[in-house]
Amino acid sequence: MASKTPPPSGNGNSNGKSASKQESKKSEMSKAGVDQELIRQLAALLTETDLSEIEIETDNLKLRVARQVTATVAHVAPSAPAPAATSAPAAAPTAAEAASHPGAVASPMVGTAYLSPEPGAPTFVQPGTNVSEGQTILIIEAMKTMNHIPAPRSGKLTAVLVDDGQPVEFGEPLFVIE
Repeated sequence: MASKTPPPSGNGNSNGKSASKQESKKSEMSKAGVDQELIRQLAALLTETDLSEIEIETDNLKLRVARQVTATVAHVAPSAPAPAATSAPAAAPTAAEAASHPGAVASPMVGTAYLSPEPGAPTFVQPGTNVSEGQTILIIEAMKTMNHIPAPRSGKLTAVLVDDGQPVEFGEPLFVIE
């Protein structure tokens, strides 16, 4: 009448705990495997929005989807000094001086600057014209939205510091109004 004795409680419990932890990890991994459609949706969202990464976190899952983005830098060659001098008064400030000029109008956002309401149309303003406060002086396209940028004050527009279709940064000088 041999009876089997259970293994010592210390070894049995630790094996049981590690086995249950492994089962839990397998369960989480299988959930991650099931969420392949979620991963595909996030990857598609990255592409649609031009983001480089997305991270989501729930109670038992943390998921980060990232992609490499090749940055293309658009460099606009500065216009020749001679044409700029003929289209603007001789006292017109250069782009470097314009940033510190008290009449400088800075870009309120990052985007693409357009000097006319549509391609081929005349520009909103030209150097030498008088502008009134609130008058549209250009459009900045940001996230596929056309934002009309008004003149912050009335005065004479002495310099246009951007080209049509040029990318602009926040705070970059666009015009000088005196």
